[in-house]
Amino acid sequence: MTDGLAGDIVHPRTSLEGRPTTPPADADRLGFAVKVLGREGLRANDARRWQSDPHLRVSLGYLDAILDYLAGSGIRMYRMSSDIAPYATHPDLPRFHAQLDDCAEELAAFGAKARALDIRLSLHPSQYIVLNSPVERVAAASLRDFDVQAALLDRMGMGPACRVVTHVGGVYGDRAAAADRFVARYEALPAATRARLVLENDEVSWSVPDVLAIHERCGVPIVFDVLHHRVNDPAGIDPAEACLACLATWPPDQRPKIHYSSQRLADRTVFRRTAATGEKTARSAAPKAGQHDDWIDPADFIAFRTATGTARYDVMLEAKLKDLAVLCLRDAITDAHVPRPVW
Repeated sequence: MTDGLAGDIVHPRTSLEGRPTTPPADADRLGFAVKVLGREGLRANDARRWQSDPHLRVSLGYLDAILDYLAGSGIRMYRMSSDIAPYATHPDLPRFHAQLDDCAEELAAFGAKARALDIRLSLHPSQYIVLNSPVERVAAASLRDFDVQAALLDRMGMGPACRVVTHVGGVYGDRAAAADRFVARYEALPAATRARLVLENDEVSWSVPDVLAIHERCGVPIVFDVLHHRVNDPAGIDPAEACLACLATWPPDQRPKIHYSSQRLADRTVFRRTAATGEKTARSAAPKAGQHDDWIDPADFIAFRTATGTARYDVMLEAKLKDLAVLCLRDAITDAHVPRPVW
């Protein structure tokens, strides 16, 4: 498999020519996050700086073109950039705060198109959005971001399974207090925001048992991340068992989703700059535990999917090669004749 930019990649399994693009009825979805690599020129959001007056309306134009690409590729799950409404919660730039109202019609039209194409949408705020932070300013900013991102999905008219994913946050030297802060702030969220938020296990601090304990206290559904669990599993729980426990936290009328990625095995290149001379040097280093690979290991995915039996769930692939990895895995699943339809 090849590292590099999409334009440098040649992979026999990523061509749509001659391959079916119509999903089987009621198939579990495969999706990817934000950046499209399979077609040049598709932007995920208006990334201009504030001085250039970026706007949600521009982002929605970009996303409309991405919907067309997804439909043509048969991909029915997509994570939007968390920056589609630029500076919408920035405390010092109030002129950007009314973007959702400005784009009410465009949001409704975009959501109607996504629903007509049966594309499940989601959002995942950045690592700087931390609900359980002991710093009130950080927590308040996180609340504003969650409110806006939940409102985006509401204004689009997306179904209740379209969610905003977050992590617990830090431990800050006191795990019990950190969990208490998350629960208290989650329960204080507006009902509309709370209805969109889901919690993910992470690879460092909050394992599957930790997030399940938080679910028991406040009812927040859990998104299971396979690679995070394999890296951070102090209780030694089988991944399929851990996944099924997380799936059970979702409302029975909503199809759960999980995150899936393969561990990078190839060495990575680390760049360092010498302070005295400014000279930049490169060296090889082993991959970090939990670092995403470019592709998904199809045999491992199929084995995991088989181990979870008849459970139904959608899968957000967090591979570096994005939609190309989705198409490659989808072809491998089709050729392997997996009993459960996955698309």
